[in-house]
Amino acid sequence: MAGVEEMESQTDDKENSSEKIVKTKEKNSYQDSEKLMKLPLSRIKSIMKSDPDVTLASQEAVITIAKATELFIWELSKDAVHSTLQSKRKTLQRKDLDCILDTRDCYLFLEGTLD
Repeated sequence: MAGVEEMESQTDDKENSSEKIVKTKEKNSYQDSEKLMKLPLSRIKSIMKSDPDVTLASQEAVITIAKATELFIWELSKDAVHSTLQSKRKTLQRKDLDCILDTRDCYLFLEGTLD
């Protein structure tokens, strides 16, 4: 009986260890992406000010727009990569983006902007 309990304990330890490794990799991946995806705030501010309705843009607003843009780019690229993998390819192509823009309702507002 002790042998069975010992084996179950080792199996549980391995599963917990595997879960920890996956969570650590996901966390590291997110942290790495945070380092990579830093849009220039000065450029975002100048784009915001190019709108005639905007006279002043607070630093807080600029940072919020930058973060929202980074998250949007992250989701769009993740969906495009998923489309690439479904096509059994390794290279992301323009047709993958077009496919995502045509099939996902959340991207309908971009229709016609990439032509």
